[in-house]
Formats: sequence, structure tokens, C-alpha cells
Amino acid sequence: AKLTEREAYLDQQHHDLTEAMGILEGAIGKIDKSTRSMFRDTFEAVNRSFSELFPSIFGGGKACLELTESDFLTTGVQVIAQPPGKRNSTIHMLSGGEKALTAIATVFAFFELNPAPFCLLDEVDAPLDDANVTRFCTLLDELTKITKTKFIIITHHALTMSRMHRLFGVTMAEQGVSQLVSVDLQKAEELVA
Repeated sequence: AKLTEREAYLDQQHHDLTEAMGILEGAIGKIDKSTRSMFRDTFEAVNRSFSELFPSIFGGGKACLELTESDFLTTGVQVIAQPPGKRNSTIHMLSGGEKALTAIATVFAFFELNPAPFCLLDEVDAPLDDANVTRFCTLLDELTKITKTKFIIITHHALTMSRMHRLFGVTMAEQGVSQLVSVDLQKAEELVA
């Protein structure tokens, strides 16, 4: 009688566990399906934006994002970029400036999808020549209007500084004494005029 009672108890436990496993597997399946769908939609939107931004930054060429596997839950993403006049190549085959501009296009493609109120960019223009800095600054101007994002740029590049609305810096007028400097370029231009 005790063994029969024990068997009935264990059978009930086994049934409960099997039922719970079924519920969990169903929930995992729903989450996986939802995750795949969300990833696919996000990937397609970012890829579309990236494919549009890249030629505008480079003045031509083409680029896209490719999945390394067919399963959205385990795939990686590969950046394929072809600046004007170059063959299709992975980002590893590009120059430092081309890599920087490609990375900027990728980051801004995400920003177009889900803009943030602020974006901090630290020395992203360092590997760029003057022509590419001009393209970068023009893109910043466009994105500021479209996304309403405020960009905070840390730079040493004079051309980038000249295109900003406000500058903050630290100077050392005397040896060992740092001083904060702030310039509103729009007001300065008004004063000069």
C-alpha cells in the first residue's frame, strides 16, 4: 500500500514536471519565434539605412550587411563595403579612414532606426582627411535635423570644430593652470558681422 501510494505520488510529480516542461518549451518556442522576427525586421531596417548612408558618406560606392548563417538566433553579421573605385571587400580590407567612415555609417544606421537624445563621438574623425571630415560633418548636420539627436563630438580636428555650433575646451594660459573655454560659434559670427 505504501509503495502504491509512493508510486502514485511520483507519477503525479512526473506528470506535473512533464506538463511544466511542455509549457516551458512552448514559451521558449514563442520567444524564439518572436526574437527571430524582431531580429529579421531590425536587420533589414538597419541594412536598408546602412546601404543608403554609405554612398552618401563616400560620394558613391555601395555597402550592405550580410548574415553569416541562416538561423537568426545564431548568426553573425558581416559588413561588406565597396567604396567608389574599389572591389567588393570586407571591412578588414579597407584603409583606416574607410573603416572609420564605414563604422560611422553603421552607427548612424542604428541611430536612424532608434534615435537617442544624445550621441557622444570620441575622435571618430581622427583617421579622416579634410574631404571626408567635410562629408562626416554634413552627415551630422543632416542627422541632427532628421533625428533631433544632439551630437557631442570630442575632436582635435580644426575642420570639425569649425562646423560645430558650440565649442568647449581646456586651455593652459599659464603653466600648470587649466582653464575652461566655451565659444558659441553662431553668436561669435553675429558679433563679427
